[in-house]
Amino acid sequence: MRRNIKCLLIAGMVLALTSCLPLDLTRTGIASPYRAGHSTPGPAGTPPAGDVPVPLQTPTLHLGDRGPLVQKVGNRLDRLGFNPGGSGDEYGSALRMAVWAFQKANGLPPVDRVDPATWQALSHPARIRPLVRSGEPSRVEIDLHRQLLTAWRDDRPVLVSHISTGTGKPYCKNGRCGVAVTPTGDFRAWWRTSGWTSGPLGDQFYTVYFNDGIGFHGSELVPRRPASHGCIRLPLHNARPLYNMVENGEQVHVRDSR
Repeated sequence: MRRNIKCLLIAGMVLALTSCLPLDLTRTGIASPYRAGHSTPGPAGTPPAGDVPVPLQTPTLHLGDRGPLVQKVGNRLDRLGFNPGGSGDEYGSALRMAVWAFQKANGLPPVDRVDPATWQALSHPARIRPLVRSGEPSRVEIDLHRQLLTAWRDDRPVLVSHISTGTGKPYCKNGRCGVAVTPTGDFRAWWRTSGWTSGPLGDQFYTVYFNDGIGFHGSELVPRRPASHGCIRLPLHNARPLYNMVENGEQVHVRDSR
């Protein structure tokens, strides 16, 4: 009888202790789907569960850093659709812009470092939600407020990119004047130019036009603010993949998510 009572008391203590443990096992030494690299299935647009556990002592990675942690971040971003441009183990310009895009998509300010908040988001990323719920399965969505472009294939986000759109200010350049606006609306891709092309407003890399002379293209200057004359500037490493992905006639939606 006493032995049975003792066993019940021990079992009760174990249950009480385990009820106080955190539900997030990524911070423990216990095997979990996150640490094992398995994916947790979810609906379309739901990213796989994190295979980048938050380290106990979270290291902040800075531009110019090298090493296996940098490569792990790049691999994780690539899996989530934020192309790091094959950056390897170096925190360079391409990875920097992929980090910016990921931070913005997760409600974080775009900064030049992988800080504790970014590590946490990498472990548990936000779901990419469509701007246009009635859009075709394959489409491009441009969010002027967050300065993000998302390419959808079969209703799944496959490429999310940092962008820079029209400043909204008057300009005059090479005898051409206007207001640098990227209009909102629903359009379709209609014309394209491969490689580098030059025009009165500057050089463009792999351009897809969707609204008369406005399109998205690669640029060497894609800052964290609207800076273009109306086109959508992309990091160079995202321009050609997007060009190859998008077909003429495909929907392009431009919205201001505010």
